[in-house]
Amino acid sequence: MSASEVTTTARNYIAGRWTGTADGAVAVLRTPATGAVLGEAPASGAADVDAAVRAARDAWPRWRATPAPRRAEIFYRAAELLVRRKEELARLMTREMGKVLAETRGDVQEAIDMTYFVAGEGRRLHGYTTPSEMPRKTAYCVRQPLGVVGIITPWNFPMAIPSWKIVPALVCGNTVVFKPAPESPLSAAAFVSLLEEAGLPAGVLNLVCGGDEPGRALVEHPEVAMISFTGSTEVGLQVAARCAARGVRVSLEMGGKNAAIVLDDADLALVTDALTWSAFGTTGQRCTACSRIVATPAVRSELVERLADRARRLRVGDGLDAATEMGPLVSEAQRARVEHYVRVGRDEGARVVVGGGRLAPPGLEGGFYYAPTVLDDVRPGMRVAREEIFGPVVGVLEARTLDEAFEVVHGVRYGLSASIFTRDVNAAHRAAEELRTGIVYVNHGTTGAEVHLPFGGTRDTGNGHREGGLQVLDAFTEWKSVYIDYSGRLQRAQIDRD
Repeated sequence: MSASEVTTTARNYIAGRWTGTADGAVAVLRTPATGAVLGEAPASGAADVDAAVRAARDAWPRWRATPAPRRAEIFYRAAELLVRRKEELARLMTREMGKVLAETRGDVQEAIDMTYFVAGEGRRLHGYTTPSEMPRKTAYCVRQPLGVVGIITPWNFPMAIPSWKIVPALVCGNTVVFKPAPESPLSAAAFVSLLEEAGLPAGVLNLVCGGDEPGRALVEHPEVAMISFTGSTEVGLQVAARCAARGVRVSLEMGGKNAAIVLDDADLALVTDALTWSAFGTTGQRCTACSRIVATPAVRSELVERLADRARRLRVGDGLDAATEMGPLVSEAQRARVEHYVRVGRDEGARVVVGGGRLAPPGLEGGFYYAPTVLDDVRPGMRVAREEIFGPVVGVLEARTLDEAFEVVHGVRYGLSASIFTRDVNAAHRAAEELRTGIVYVNHGTTGAEVHLPFGGTRDTGNGHREGGLQVLDAFTEWKSVYIDYSGRLQRAQIDRD
């Protein structure tokens, strides 16, 4: 099954076979650019999840016993396939979830980078040795896989985010049941198909498409040893509670309300470029999107004018059109959410400088478009300043000092990403030290993570695990300490001191 064969119909992948659901249920998919029917995908239930978990459980002993360098070789081949099929996969992704081709190419490139990077860890997966406190005794520790891992991903990065989770989970020796968002099953199936082609054994990776029902079944399945979830904070906290009740590990990557601080000495041309991209890239549908700008009084008015001018001139339309700079929202429901928040902002006293309504590009009237929107006169207590909108809306707030700006940034429940624009090296270093977020940028927007550094947030953005970097291995392994005593006599730790 090649990526091109799933452009209109996705199927589940269980125990090495592409299949429908146990009850034959399917869901209709619509392309965000026009609202037209794109295809269909399985609407899976608990029985499908159970079959996938059993397949992963049965495959685990052999996969775990496969040397890690051999496991990793499969992913080098997978990365090469991703490179060859980058354009095909990018176009599929744009049709399915709407973002422009430049961004979907970047999505695939991130999967390429992550796959190559983590495959390299197959020859490391380092533990460490240490001197024992006893004579003639060796002490060391090694990483061990967890077992069957359930992976639940969102639709906004339908190939990059699965690669962040699936590749390290498998290289570490786990087996996986993958439940993608119901909005992006085609991209998920294409990614799984590519891993199958690279040589992944049957049962090691299983795909179950659908919405809430398979998600709940996966989280609650007694043979799932860990859940790795990316999505909203509200759902993530429910996942955490269910995992806690079963005593299993959970890795959460949740919401964000990211802020950029702009000081008096900032280069406003750079700020405008960076924050236009951070606020409106992926139509604002990123966990790292810039949703708040905290500017000093000296630069706020000019910055608002610059941002509004750029927002007005952004070309909005079908992401497959090379001239398009911002695509549609992923669904009508997501557009209604954005409309709701802009209405709330107006009611609270925010001023809509530009945007604030639906768009209907010629020939695309059925698509889910919303104008790039800049809100001014936003105050820290407003809902539009505290709650995640997940759309092309950015609010501008004011802070007189750097310390006051820090207070505004920290005045929300989230802690994923923040940035500062300044030519003052002291202010830049203070921000790097004092901002309580998982990611800090200096003279850059709030987006743009690199795969070899840890990715994740603080407070209600996450639960301490990280994706990317070597730190991702900690999420998908547990430590085993090994002691080998060759003294020929009983030595009791913390007692004998011979």
